[in-house]
Amino acid sequence: MTEEQTVATESYTTETPASQATAAAPRPALTVPGAAVGRRKQAIARARLVPGSGTMTVNGREFAEYFPNKLHQQLITDPFTVLELNGSYDVIARIVGGGPSGQAGALRLAIARALNEIDAEHNRPTLKKAGFLSRDARIKERQKAGLKKAR
Repeated sequence: MTEEQTVATESYTTETPASQATAAAPRPALTVPGAAVGRRKQAIARARLVPGSGTMTVNGREFAEYFPNKLHQQLITDPFTVLELNGSYDVIARIVGGGPSGQAGALRLAIARALNEIDAEHNRPTLKKAGFLSRDARIKERQKAGLKKAR
């Protein structure tokens, strides 16, 4: 056989053969509680995650009652969605200060940090890539002397 015929018979591919591919089974949620603090604007959220059925309580009220806006609800539950852990942890949260948008952002950061604390080895890369572990440091600028507002 010539060299050209040898190269033509061998095929190279970057894909893993089906025989070597491992099935990505959903990872079970750990039975470890976690807690963390999240801040955004003037809002401070303390979240406690306990293995359970997925109920969320904010300041003693039902999650949907406290955050009626669907956009805020989705923003808060994003860390669970990204990690495919929907319904595996109960969330008990205390939020003080700020408005609804700031409180939702603070709670999302608190939940992401708590999930990171529970299982940093598996959860951190996904949460970090999604941008859930970085704090939004933007705050209201102070009012300047002689002016009515900050600017």
